[in-house]
Amino acid sequence: MTTILEQGNISIHTENIFPIIKKALYSEHEIFLRELVSNAVDAIKKLSMVARSGEYSGDVGSPEIEIKIDKDKKTLSVSDTGIGMTADEVKQYINQVAFSSAEEFITKYKDSAAEDPIIGHFGLGFYSSFMVASTVEIDTLSYKEGAEAVHWSCDGSTQFELSASERSSVGTTITLTLMEGEEEYLEPARIRQLIKTYCDFMPVPIKIDGEVVNKHEAPWKQSPSSLTDDDYLEFYRYLYPFQEDPLLWIHLNTDYPFVVNGILYFPKLKPDIDITKSSIKLYCNQVFVTDNCEEVVPRFLLPLRGVIDSTDIPLNVSRSFLQGDRTVRRIADYIAKKVGDSLKALYRDDRPKYIASWQDLGNFVKFGSLNDDKFKEQVKDILIFRTTAQLGNAEEAPKVEVQTDEGDAWSDVSESAKPATDAKGNFYTTLQEYLERNKEKHENRVFYATDEVSQATYIQLFKSQGLELLFMDSFIDTHFIPTLEREYSEVKFTRVDADLDDTLLDKEKQSEIVDPATNKTRDDEVKEMFEKAIGKPRVNVKPQALKGEGAPPAMVLVPEEARRMQETMAMIQQQEMQFPDDHVLMVNTAHPLIQNLLGLSQSTIIGADGGSSPAGDMATMICNQVYDTALMAQKGFDADGMKAYVERSNTLLTKLTER
Repeated sequence: MTTILEQGNISIHTENIFPIIKKALYSEHEIFLRELVSNAVDAIKKLSMVARSGEYSGDVGSPEIEIKIDKDKKTLSVSDTGIGMTADEVKQYINQVAFSSAEEFITKYKDSAAEDPIIGHFGLGFYSSFMVASTVEIDTLSYKEGAEAVHWSCDGSTQFELSASERSSVGTTITLTLMEGEEEYLEPARIRQLIKTYCDFMPVPIKIDGEVVNKHEAPWKQSPSSLTDDDYLEFYRYLYPFQEDPLLWIHLNTDYPFVVNGILYFPKLKPDIDITKSSIKLYCNQVFVTDNCEEVVPRFLLPLRGVIDSTDIPLNVSRSFLQGDRTVRRIADYIAKKVGDSLKALYRDDRPKYIASWQDLGNFVKFGSLNDDKFKEQVKDILIFRTTAQLGNAEEAPKVEVQTDEGDAWSDVSESAKPATDAKGNFYTTLQEYLERNKEKHENRVFYATDEVSQATYIQLFKSQGLELLFMDSFIDTHFIPTLEREYSEVKFTRVDADLDDTLLDKEKQSEIVDPATNKTRDDEVKEMFEKAIGKPRVNVKPQALKGEGAPPAMVLVPEEARRMQETMAMIQQQEMQFPDDHVLMVNTAHPLIQNLLGLSQSTIIGADGGSSPAGDMATMICNQVYDTALMAQKGFDADGMKAYVERSNTLLTKLTER
């Protein structure tokens, strides 16, 4: 059994905590100005509240905050036209460290505070002044009838002086005498920069040398119906100068079960954009907090830009760091849902704009689907892919149903589902539409391309035979295709250079038997010719007759599973994917070149000197040339490979021109 020797209360003295407040309360000294201006805004709001309650009949006037600099005296002052303080209130709210007047005031005037929230909640912001000042003075006059002006002064120790003041106007002035090393805050340009950073959208005009230096109107606090497209674009350009205009934007506006306001913009994604870094600015009641919103914004929405403002996001004492809790997670979920709802509404109501923006929007939607199951379920019906199909006729347009936000109700939007194209005239389709359209040709199979240039030969072959392809060519699609396969477990996804559909093969051009004794066919001869010429045992030469006059003489195919394994290994090792040695060389026996090549190879087997004949050498060179040309669609050559290809090309052209 433990014996209790003594019980009591831990005592904290101001002489112990004051140095900590002065030196370690905030990570950056510049924060002091934000805190003083925030307090000034609060004071102005409080005066407005007591005036509305009927407790103050004086002239509220035009509220403003004035910042003055005196370089000679090394002073910086912040004056407000707010509620002011009595001597007793100075003793209570200033001398008692960390006793927040905001909490007490909100309790008393809670109805008014709900309409116009108070910024401060900690009661420590005022003391940030001592990080930069050797002396701090308060000159204040309360709104209360008969109140006397008072002057408070403190040199950073636990000692203070309180005396009468000659001030005659209601409000407060905080004057800082700056310490050595803090002279940067005597430069008007520096103060303007801090006001623009932290206080730009505070709802009170802030003046320096008589000039208003802040915007003092926050567009995200206004009703969406009161803002035009130009208003949203102007705000974006102000926040992100020298950037391309955004694709679209979403206005957040909710007060239950938490308060969140903001405007989020979808930017055009550039290769140099870091999708893991937040560009969204976080505000608390129009006071800038941070541009690091990783905890408030879902990871997949970090590339978005704009503003989020919430008084319900729990901040620590410096207002600069978030305290993760359930409220933060709920706000993040709300933002993700709001984004999903807005994208669905755009898809439903303005399909052309949705499609025109898809090149950038698609990466957001796919990344979100990979990282958030709720979001994936929300947007699954509006995932679209560029298609080779020509969906030009309205009659061909499928009827599409998009789930609305009202419970389980569904809306028939077939009118808005009429085909729309992007700027290049390309059509887009959902996966469900593709499967329905092609179920008679190749049920539960999706053919896709990832590179329109390098896979052009394969794409053209499919198109020539009326087979529809989807383009999955964004950087995220390599990771996204397995997600689709899990979602559509009965569907097989095949890249155009992985396998050829039976529809592409000319079954009527059967390879005839050339040696009845061994059942050797013409295809067998083609296979032997290429295997001997290229000399690569791991290359599977596969003779087949392809349909269409435009079909190439040969194509290199890499089975889907083998290629994906190579891609996975490359990703794990953080290296570029190496082209697999095991692959298929599909030789088109219906092509005239291959038929002529076989005849050339067989024309003279042995030369007069017992070596290979010129015709045989020529056939070998052409086989290698056909193989390399087909291989170029799959991989780039190294220096030796390119050198050999060029030299062989020159030799072949020389020999052909000699004939």
